[in-house]
Parts: sequence; structure tokens; C-alpha cells
Amino acid sequence: MSTQDVALVVDEAVVAGDVRATLAEGAGELLEAVELFDVYRGAGVPEGRKSLAFSLRFRAPDRTLTAEEVSEARAAATALAAQRHGAVQR
Repeated sequence: MSTQDVALVVDEAVVAGDVRATLAEGAGELLEAVELFDVYRGAGVPEGRKSLAFSLRFRAPDRTLTAEEVSEARAAATALAAQRHGAVQR
């Protein structure tokens, strides 16, 4: 099992659950769980936007995942969030 966190800045109107679903779709079959653990508004985040922090847990049932596999899955997830929701990594 491997866990990676990602913080994404999105417009205030974007629903966290929609971003969560997009991350799950983009990460693919290696993703075991994705959980929102923080919503931040304040210094470093432009007005009218918020930062959503998610924990992504990856696992393969038959082997140990490589760091490269996990990083690629995370990158695919964040790319899809950027495309669909205008998310920018914080």
C-alpha cells in the first residue's frame, strides 16, 4: 500500500465531491481509496478559490507497487481534475 496527498486549488463553486470522484476516475484501478481531509481558504489561496486536500491510497492485490506507478496514477488523477474542474496543484 502507498499513500500520496494532493492539494488542489479550485473555484469556490466547485463541489469537493465532484473533484473526489474525478480523482478516483483518473487514478485508475490501483486506487483503493480517496479521502478529502482539508478545505483551506486564506493566505496563499486567491479570493474566490479554495484548496482541497485529498489523501489517495493505492494498492495492488498481487504485488508491491513501485513509486513510479503510484506517481503516474496520481499525475493522471490530477490531470483529469485540472481538465474537468480547472484544478491547480497547490
